[in-house]
Amino acid sequence: MRIPSTQALRALDSFARHGSVWRAAEELFLTRSAVSHQLRLLERDLGFDLLERHGKGVTLTARGRHYANEVRKALTVIGDASVQYGNKGVGGSLTVSCTPGFASLWLCTHIAEFQDLYPDVSLRLVTPRKLDDVSNPDVDIFIAFGDGNWPNRAVALLCEVEFTPLCSPALLNKVGGLNEPADVLRTPLLHLDDFDDWTRWLALTNVEHPNTECGIIFSDMNLVFAAAIAGQGIAMGDELTCRTALMVGQLVRPFDRAIKSPRSYFLVMEHAKTGHAVSTAFADWLKACLSQTSPTFKPAYA
Repeated sequence: MRIPSTQALRALDSFARHGSVWRAAEELFLTRSAVSHQLRLLERDLGFDLLERHGKGVTLTARGRHYANEVRKALTVIGDASVQYGNKGVGGSLTVSCTPGFASLWLCTHIAEFQDLYPDVSLRLVTPRKLDDVSNPDVDIFIAFGDGNWPNRAVALLCEVEFTPLCSPALLNKVGGLNEPADVLRTPLLHLDDFDDWTRWLALTNVEHPNTECGIIFSDMNLVFAAAIAGQGIAMGDELTCRTALMVGQLVRPFDRAIKSPRSYFLVMEHAKTGHAVSTAFADWLKACLSQTSPTFKPAYA
């Protein structure tokens, strides 16, 4: 069962009640462009038109009105259930350590949903220097990228990762298209930390004698994708963290072939902290949210 983004559904509900994007934005504490973006993403997710334009105005289609009515009923049920069962007594502070790329490209685009559900939780997000570092004693819960081997910790697999080449449409036009895997060698290759991902992908696609040890190496995924979006080269990316950039057209995927990363995203905690209500609430929310947005999410314990 695939459930659309809660934020997008709330945007639709607010727009249906107020009849205007700016009033919905005001209610949701978002910009008008953010509300419009959520509605467009929801239309794309659903596969049918929610809105129709009349001159400079925009209204719901007949199908959109019926769907918005059902969404309103569902949100009311969820809100009532949350008050009755879910969030009473869940409060306090929670410090979450998250890898920089996952934090900026995914978590920061969804975190308001958690705060809406648990308004009494004081949340603090930090990023480690190493993607698999779970050593910070001030952190309650870690979102780490590694092989799953953290002795004496509670470890839950969040999401496996597949990497594939991604680039900006402008770069694609500049080089006249990328028709064969070997064509990527006509563009600067953008690397995260080392050359491994590109070496493995080129081997998978049978590119002979590639010189992958060239291009630019970055220490942070945000820098890699900033360079890729700016047309400075072609990067290896994954569907989860790059989903928004792909959907809005900042990045395109020129090839279908992907390589499975030997590392995955994991939820890691000290055993003593696994029973805390705030940590449990965040972990449950994170898994539920990932199950809606990631086709590779697997709610299993390692």
